[in-house]
Amino acid sequence: MNKMIIIGVESTAHTFGVGIITKDGKILANVKDSYTSLNAGMIPDEVADHHNTVAEEIREKAFNEARITWGEVDFISYSAGPGLDPALWAGYNIVKSWSEKNGKQLVGVNHCCAHLSIGKLWNKLKDPCYLYVSGVNTQIIVQKEGKYRIMGETLDIGLGNLLDKFGRVVGLGFPAGSKIEELAKKGKYVELPYTVKGMDMSFSGILTKVQQLHGKGVPVEDLCFSLQETCFAMLAEVVERAMAHTGKQELLLVGGVGANKRFCEMLDIMCKERDAVFYKVPMDLAGDQGAMIAWEGFLRKNESGDIEVNPHWRTDEV
Repeated sequence: MNKMIIIGVESTAHTFGVGIITKDGKILANVKDSYTSLNAGMIPDEVADHHNTVAEEIREKAFNEARITWGEVDFISYSAGPGLDPALWAGYNIVKSWSEKNGKQLVGVNHCCAHLSIGKLWNKLKDPCYLYVSGVNTQIIVQKEGKYRIMGETLDIGLGNLLDKFGRVVGLGFPAGSKIEELAKKGKYVELPYTVKGMDMSFSGILTKVQQLHGKGVPVEDLCFSLQETCFAMLAEVVERAMAHTGKQELLLVGGVGANKRFCEMLDIMCKERDAVFYKVPMDLAGDQGAMIAWEGFLRKNESGDIEVNPHWRTDEV
């Protein structure tokens, strides 16, 4: 009996990951390595070089962990977009060489949809309201008539980007999310712009304000605390409105910012107050990784071909 084994390769941004999954949703391996820098954030060409450098080592580790060979692989799924152009092309050229060398079909998938799919699989959900918050992406998404619909999103930068840019300003390095979360525990609130416009939100003005306050000597701990409380409250407000409008009683948080415990706490409180249920994914599935790409590839294997890359591929275009 063929249990079908799919490889997923993630390379949209700082992470290069190889995940291996079966058609039943069992994760056999999920290995990754991420580019980091002290004060420069993501330099696209350096990210691409990183992916090319670690690719074979990460694949070998994943194969060893899953105890498989190329002969057992049914096809290769890869993140075709959205993402950093050089990083996407690095990933594509890597999987293309693996495909040609081993005679495996390529299936290009949407990175954002992969986050949604792995969260839905892990929590065994049917039709939740999704809150997708990562570096570049901040969106409230629902499914209707077989298509993803974006009910609200950032008008400028994603929340993860805001946190990382702030982290660079105050010398926390990249990525900065976990360090901001830790420092926030020691801070007190200072007023920041609360920018919700209908169902959308804006974060660039908040970044400008915290930079100004940092220049005036406001403690970093206070800025971290205020940044979290303000931005997380904005998202909780908008997603609650989406749930009220659609009547959905399940909220699923996906994306790397979902690793923040305070963010999860605020969303859980909001859900309980409206008799809804809050779901998230475990830490190893919250950020970018290959298992989600593999699962999305399995779901899309009959409708998605080798599309090379699309850096601006939106969720609602899938």
